[in-house]
Amino acid sequence: MADWTCPLVPDPIPWLLEEGPPWVRYRTLTDLLGCAEHDPRVREARQAMLTHPHVRGLIAHAGQWPGQALERHNDARHPLHSLTVLADFGLRADDPGMRALVRKVMRHQAPQGAFQTLVRLPRAFGGSGQAAWTWVLCDAPSLLYALAAYGRAADEKVQRSARSLAGLVRDNGWPCAAGAELGRFRGPGSKNDPCPLSNLLALKALSLFPDLAGEATLRPGIEMLLAHWEHASGRRHYLFGAGSGFRKLKYPFVWYDILHSAEVLTRLPAARGDPRLGAMLQAILDRRDRDSRFTPESIWKAWAGWDFGQKRLPSAWLTFVVLRLLRRLEAPE
Repeated sequence: MADWTCPLVPDPIPWLLEEGPPWVRYRTLTDLLGCAEHDPRVREARQAMLTHPHVRGLIAHAGQWPGQALERHNDARHPLHSLTVLADFGLRADDPGMRALVRKVMRHQAPQGAFQTLVRLPRAFGGSGQAAWTWVLCDAPSLLYALAAYGRAADEKVQRSARSLAGLVRDNGWPCAAGAELGRFRGPGSKNDPCPLSNLLALKALSLFPDLAGEATLRPGIEMLLAHWEHASGRRHYLFGAGSGFRKLKYPFVWYDILHSAEVLTRLPAARGDPRLGAMLQAILDRRDRDSRFTPESIWKAWAGWDFGQKRLPSAWLTFVVLRLLRRLEAPE
């Protein structure tokens, strides 16, 4: 077990291990305490996670892929977001119920490399109004992230998707981009501006491909996110701001907010020493209670049955996510 001392007092890790659900216990043991996968406690927590009704239901929901055609990317009920939560929990492609799901997701890939989603874009926004397999930079990176996290990063189709995503970066980060099927579609912003959500999702996916996406590729996106945070009262990009709504603690990572941003930036060595990231983390830590626990401040109603889907009590998963941010900053490069 790694010798990592939680900097928060009192230490909430005993609470996570004693009262947290199995996905919290599993990730606390592996990500915070450095326990190996063969450790009996890790094996027990992982098996309990795989058989838990909540996780079985999540696999079943994700298995409905592609589900109803996606019309808005902050639809927390869509299977797209079940896929990423399973990845966050640590599910793998060879776990029960996952193989068929992975095949479904990998079945539709654009010639350029992006994995596709069934999307219905209204005519008013440049679409045809009909459901079509295509991609937008606020969904394709999430599919790439999930597949890589499931253990398929070395697959050639997944590698091609990652290379395609890396190739879309510009000097100011990732733009709003979409498949040819969407014609003249572009989000509500200047074509020369970066899209904060696209940058966030692209960086998260490419963080799992360190040999492919080096600092030169990632730096524009990192700077875009940190500068947007630094100048929170300034200009919005594609209607995204960094005001009071952005600062509320929320999970799952469906949209552009402070916890999602910190989760992604702390994955990247090039961002970890930046004082702007330190200020972002301090804003998160200021929300802890007297027991060093964290309570959701905003929720997705579709996730009401989970401990992060309510605003009354501290969430073990949310608390773990914050502790992992601190753990990453103290880990060796």
